[in-house]
Amino acid sequence: MTDKILIFEALNGASSFLKDNGREEAAARILLQHELGLSHAGLLASLRDEIDKEVHERFWANIERHVAGTPIQHLTGSEEFYGRSFQVDEHVLIPRPETEELIEEALSQIERHFPGKNLKIADIGTGSGIIAVTMKCEIPEALVTATDISEKALQMAQKNAEKLMADVAFLQGDLAEPLKGELWDVILSNPPYIAYSEAADLSDSVRDFEPHLALFADNDGLALYEKLAQQLPELLNKPGIVGLEIGYKQGAAVKEMLKAAFPEAKVYVKKDINKKDRMVFCIIE
Repeated sequence: MTDKILIFEALNGASSFLKDNGREEAAARILLQHELGLSHAGLLASLRDEIDKEVHERFWANIERHVAGTPIQHLTGSEEFYGRSFQVDEHVLIPRPETEELIEEALSQIERHFPGKNLKIADIGTGSGIIAVTMKCEIPEALVTATDISEKALQMAQKNAEKLMADVAFLQGDLAEPLKGELWDVILSNPPYIAYSEAADLSDSVRDFEPHLALFADNDGLALYEKLAQQLPELLNKPGIVGLEIGYKQGAAVKEMLKAAFPEAKVYVKKDINKKDRMVFCIIE
């Protein structure tokens, strides 16, 4: 390493190193922006500037950690979701864009079925809090409660709620257990749904660095949907809405579970932007 290096040289060197090691080159820009505290535009405007030696060493150390499998989000400590920045760490699932589509469909159904009503919304298995906090930010007048079995996940979710000034109640417990004794207008969840047999198919950055408690479930990934289907009928108001994110092979099975739990309801599978089954909604009239 020379004593003097320009930002564009650091960026190009890291990008090439990532490409040679089978990682996305864009990670170099994201990690460099993080170290320099710059926006994308700010980075472009500073490409001919000199980079501090200590900053470059930290940046390169993170590049090497990413090559070894550490997710970018664990190195930067954050991820964007629905236009907001959420803190993440090794105790919570990294937010995925597919879950933004669950939010969009939920908001659409709420507007259709609950115009002007002060809602009670629950998010089961909240993780970093993305669903609960986003719903509170999008519908400020709603009462929002979130559950998780993991104390460390709830601590992260609370941090995100405070950072984004979202007044969400957090309860520790298994799935819907903490919600018992009350009725809810909307219940959303993105539970663990990957079968243990599919672990080998996951990228190393997911399999080795994200919490298995938030990824895997028994019975080919369907165990928690079965449990939710048993718990939810006593928790839903009429009218009411249930929205569950699913694995792309699970649409038919989860739809049948909810149809059995709510025989009079409209239950449908909705595809994501990639035309894969991604969520099941249940509309109780």
